Amino acid sequence: MLAWTGCRISEALALTHADLDRAGGIVSLHCLKKRRTGIVRDVPVPEGVMAILDFVHDLEPSERRLWPFGRSTAWQRIKAVMREAGVAASAASPKGLRQGFGVHALRSGVPLTLLQRWLGHASLSTTAIYADVLGAEEREIAARMW
Repeated sequence: MLAWTGCRISEALALTHADLDRAGGIVSLHCLKKRRTGIVRDVPVPEGVMAILDFVHDLEPSERRLWPFGRSTAWQRIKAVMREAGVAASAASPKGLRQGFGVHALRSGVPLTLLQRWLGHASLSTTAIYADVLGAEEREIAARMW
């Protein structure tokens, strides 16, 4: 969920079955970082992601959480899976997955303003950090306009 939506770990853990629109391929994330409650952002996900979630969680609309455990358990599980996959360093964390989502979205041509909405950033300048690229990534982007 973190890799496909760019959500924060707390947002993923707060997801319920009712937050998933299987037909529309939309995950409704409740922003827990803002001071106000009720702020929701909808992020599209590939059809296959919904199919996997449906298979694993037997999705029936309800207020039951998808993952009934806390942040530390989720963090440990994510780190273990990343270690088994051979992902190292800072990328092997919930935040690394969020940052990877942001960079991948921009490299795929997603407009900065749309990425801002998907990530739930209040300021476009926060999202713009993901646009800072170096070396091979910069050449790849430049090659698209040549």
